[in-house]
Amino acid sequence: MAQAKSSILERSADKAAALTPARMSRSIKGLSDRAVAWWFIAPTIILLLAINIFPLIWAVKLSFTNYKANRLNAVVKDVGLRNYERILTDPDIWLAMQATAHFVFWTIFLQTLIGFALAYLIDRKFRGHAFWTTIILIPMMLSPAVVGNFWRFLYQPQIGLFNYIVTFFTGAEPSSFQMLGSVDLAPWAIVIVDTWMWTPYVMLICLAGLRSIPDYIYEAAEVDRASNWRRFWSITLPMALPFIMLAVLFRGIENFKMFDMVTLLTGGGPGSTTEVASITLKREAFEKWRTGYSSAFAIILFVAVFGLANIYVKALNRVKQR
Repeated sequence: MAQAKSSILERSADKAAALTPARMSRSIKGLSDRAVAWWFIAPTIILLLAINIFPLIWAVKLSFTNYKANRLNAVVKDVGLRNYERILTDPDIWLAMQATAHFVFWTIFLQTLIGFALAYLIDRKFRGHAFWTTIILIPMMLSPAVVGNFWRFLYQPQIGLFNYIVTFFTGAEPSSFQMLGSVDLAPWAIVIVDTWMWTPYVMLICLAGLRSIPDYIYEAAEVDRASNWRRFWSITLPMALPFIMLAVLFRGIENFKMFDMVTLLTGGGPGSTTEVASITLKREAFEKWRTGYSSAFAIILFVAVFGLANIYVKALNRVKQR
């Protein structure tokens, strides 16, 4: 069987070589392996440059102008750093950044805490752990549009199940509060939804870290009569910490640019309480049509995320090298 497959491959290669034009065949024979590899990956590199690098360079160029996409015939003027100065001194922008920071911090905190706790429980491999793992992963598999509409129904003060659950534990009237209509409760409403949806993702990463810890380390600690608490703080948590930090990095980047979930739930309201940076960017670019201004804002957000991510990755590498 193996010889038959080999002969088929040889015949296919000979046929392909015969069909290759003589001029191309001579040019290919003169290429090194490195040059052939570059020929194969060149289309992908060109595509990535066209999709990622060119729009970034174009956005940087527009950020120094007063360009508006809805006025194609208007004269485009170079305004220097004026867009950046206006953004950094705009109180509405800083309110959006505060809303973003609130959302990012609490979602990461809750998702990491609950996700690691779930991973630690599932790693015990109790009876039926595979079934409960599947159930826990369901929210992560749903579309954000489905999750947003589903939770909007749950948050309804008259018929929503969420208010009745709160009433069961607190005794408050179901119609006495609105999660999405209250200035104080709306930010926590989106934190709850994002935590419900993406905690399973953090759980999977933490579970991978827990499963990577060798069993002989726990066996040696048991021989030394280390308590469960000591084993957790001295073995489990330090060795799973790189995976926890990796989960924090991924969720931090994703939550910093969160748009769809907040738009579906609150649209940035009530008022501008839940207007995160991505919604402000969308309004500046596609509602007010301040393209140059929004490009500068996008560059500032990119630099902030990129810089913080680089610092965090360096800290992560130091933890991994311990």
